[in-house]
Amino acid sequence: MSGILGEFAYINWSMLIKIVKEIRDHKFIYLLLFLILIGATFVRVYNTRNILGFYYDQGRDALVIWNFLHKGDIFLVGPTTGLQGVLLGPLFYLIITPFYFLGGGNPVWPANFLAILTVISIIVVYVFSLEFFNRYAGLITAGIVGFSYYLIVAARWLANPTPIFLTSVILLYSLAKIVKKKESAWWVVAVLMIGFSLQFEAASAVFYLPAFAIFIAWQRKKLPSRRILVASVFVFILTLAPQIIFEIKNNFVITRAILRTLFEEKSFRLSFWEVLAARLSFYWKMFFIKIWIANIRQFWAFSLGVLAIVILNFRELWANKTFRILILFGASPLIGFILFQGNEGNVFDYYFSGFYLIYILLFAIGLSYLVKSKFGMIFLVLFFVLFFQMQIPAVKKYLVVGRSNVSLKEQLAAIDWVYKDADGRAFNVDVYVPPIIPYAYDYLFKWQALAYGYEPSGDREDLLYTLYEKDGGSKFFREWISRQEGIGKLEEETVFRGLVVQRRNRI
Repeated sequence: MSGILGEFAYINWSMLIKIVKEIRDHKFIYLLLFLILIGATFVRVYNTRNILGFYYDQGRDALVIWNFLHKGDIFLVGPTTGLQGVLLGPLFYLIITPFYFLGGGNPVWPANFLAILTVISIIVVYVFSLEFFNRYAGLITAGIVGFSYYLIVAARWLANPTPIFLTSVILLYSLAKIVKKKESAWWVVAVLMIGFSLQFEAASAVFYLPAFAIFIAWQRKKLPSRRILVASVFVFILTLAPQIIFEIKNNFVITRAILRTLFEEKSFRLSFWEVLAARLSFYWKMFFIKIWIANIRQFWAFSLGVLAIVILNFRELWANKTFRILILFGASPLIGFILFQGNEGNVFDYYFSGFYLIYILLFAIGLSYLVKSKFGMIFLVLFFVLFFQMQIPAVKKYLVVGRSNVSLKEQLAAIDWVYKDADGRAFNVDVYVPPIIPYAYDYLFKWQALAYGYEPSGDREDLLYTLYEKDGGSKFFREWISRQEGIGKLEEETVFRGLVVQRRNRI
């Protein structure tokens, strides 16, 4: 045992020496990387209490965790997917539960935790690039991902797709290790990351499966020992264990929903020509907006320049087997969503959460060739000057006011007004939000009741508070407000940006 520990200590000491030497030999690059990481962290956690979007999904998830922490209700599955009846695994709930607990129910804590995970993903993608491509590609990727407005917004999303930023790059790193270093233990890590990713965003991770199958066929002559293969299968089944138990207890409801989607609704079809143009247009916009948020002609110029660089150096790039892994996994959802025509034809941007960093890394690999010449460096500097010129104003505005006129700040202010106005009296609450089900407010009233000492009454009370988010006066809202006017007489009203709160006395 002492011999193994000694060898382990030697390996870690040797690794530490290499890291110190790497940083010492490239001080400027690591100074830039350090500044990028500090800046990326700041723009992901600053002012969260005021600008956090806490809506239907966030309230639904928070209520599940509240019931676990306060009532002991065990959960075997996680959030629902866009496909009716298909539920994710519970891992997302498991990783954010400790932060709801530590924060006393405050959603800012899990939101900031998820944001930090995306910063860690930047570190992993840099290490990945350093080991298998070059440090410049990693630095360029870090710069783009760290300060892209839309990727910052995605990183601050208190929702299940956010952790896939990290699991996706660990998966890629594992596969690259398998190919280049032939380290068989990384098979287990790769399978574990696929299992985790399927619990975070199945619409992304489902396309890891065919890509991984092709990867296995590619590496069939270098498959690991039977012991590693058994461990990999066991680990994958283990990630599905809660859902399997849920399925057995609930008459295989998820399996039946998946089969219905695949076969009865014929979600995957080879006759894809009618959707091809729409999908290609969507793909371009999805990629474009992660890097550039204005002046598409500029981005076309940079994109064509990168494409030319990749074509000119394609033989060299293709000789790098890790590049082939990026192409394999990057192409998988692009092909898959052309064939997929279920879900009423809907494909949403966040379905690609597990591939954002792959596409940006591929783009950055092309840009990294520019450092080889003075003209190329000028081109690269110009890219980042224009990039920051667009991103900084958008990010600055977002960090101050958020993306919506109803954020956590307004919601808490409205609830605070209700409790202070009620002044200890029992009251009822009726809430209208555009998705109809006010899970967010159900949770926020429960959480704030810890401070005020009581929750809204479950009995009929004369004191009634109505809260509603402005939605342009839809049919549902008109019906709801008409019903409230028939229930209680309006006595006082106040507005918190897009959120209106009223005190009524029952008629």
